[in-house]
Amino acid sequence: MKTVLKVLGGILGCVVLLLAVLRITGFEPHGLHPGLWLKGDLMTTPVTDWSFIARDRVRTLKIQTNTWYLLPHSVTIGYILYNDQLYLDSIYGEGGNYPPTRRWNKNVARDPHVRIKIGNKLYDCTLVRVTDPAEIAAVEEAKARRSRGARAPEGSRVGVVYHVLDN
Repeated sequence: MKTVLKVLGGILGCVVLLLAVLRITGFEPHGLHPGLWLKGDLMTTPVTDWSFIARDRVRTLKIQTNTWYLLPHSVTIGYILYNDQLYLDSIYGEGGNYPPTRRWNKNVARDPHVRIKIGNKLYDCTLVRVTDPAEIAAVEEAKARRSRGARAPEGSRVGVVYHVLDN
């Protein structure tokens, strides 16, 4: 019994050490691979105009969500600017539904407080699901203009659109 406790204690110690190292290094998402914590300079000034993203020619941003098991989940995603406001959408393929198909959407449905990384700056924000069909259509039209008319792949659909509000 003592041996089992020693082994379990050693494993637990290694897990705690690994998490401490990952917390320090960040372990950010890379390409299509998700990550954990986002690292950067936390901005405390409220953002009312997100148009600086377009001026800085940012193509994607990183978003960190809160999981139920207390480790963050972060992914790299695209964004949409509409009326100088920041929006995020999530495209679902055939058979995919909101929120369980995408882990970050599932986390946001449970806890809408997120951290967004643009460049090396971090912004604590709240995501609000857009339910007005006219606003969703306008946001998706703005996305199509930004991507020079490109639309979601055949058989896919917009699963959800979020309006990003600064905390």
